[in-house]
Amino acid sequence: MSLIKHLNKLFNVVIAFVLVIAVWQLVIIIGDYPEALLPSPLAVGSGIISLIQDGTLFEHLRVSMFRFLSGYLTAAVVAVVLGLILGQTTRVWGIVDPIVQVVRPVAPVAWAPFIVLWFGIGNMPAIVVIFIAAFFPILLSTVSAVKKLDRTYLKLAQNLEIKQPAMMYKIILPAAFPFIVNGLRIAVGTGWIFLVAGEMIGAQSGLGYLIVDSRNALNLDLVLAGIFFIGILGFILNSLIGVFEKWVGKQWGAQL
Repeated sequence: MSLIKHLNKLFNVVIAFVLVIAVWQLVIIIGDYPEALLPSPLAVGSGIISLIQDGTLFEHLRVSMFRFLSGYLTAAVVAVVLGLILGQTTRVWGIVDPIVQVVRPVAPVAWAPFIVLWFGIGNMPAIVVIFIAAFFPILLSTVSAVKKLDRTYLKLAQNLEIKQPAMMYKIILPAAFPFIVNGLRIAVGTGWIFLVAGEMIGAQSGLGYLIVDSRNALNLDLVLAGIFFIGILGFILNSLIGVFEKWVGKQWGAQL
């Protein structure tokens, strides 16, 4: 039954991609767009093959994934730990919350001048931008999850004389995780979106750099190739979060 479910999901993905390519080609035909304005799927496919042949595609993918995972995983660990602590300290959170609500709406790229001054150029600016983009959704979802916990769990832990930090990772985290995972999913999207912006800040490699460099050279087929891979990898990352969610649910004996 599980195999049939996975095959159906794969079939739906294939159909979705075929529909996108068909609509894309139809728009070109109806609008009579030249290749210089809107490259065809065939031209983009040729561009992807050229990137594979010269090895630049895999290098861009490797660098982008390293930057994203470094920023995202660091943000996830820091935000979850802080969220678990702040969620239990109402008075402290009452002071921190207004600061978070003021800083959170500021786009991570707005900090770019300071990020470059503090961290220089290379990988760090992109990693820091991704960290900022992913941090706040995870923090807020974790704090909210802790505050919504059924107090019966905590009373039971107290009766069993379970102390910190055991209570944190044995009781609070498993109970709050179904809500925390929503923040993890949102953070994957926001962090991945700002990957491109982060790689525009002093980077000389990565998918964001590929798009900007190809745009400057008017190679729109490579621009669309970069966009294509950003979309595919974003889809894969979101799916991996779902797999992780199910794995944790099995480990903790919870249906997530």
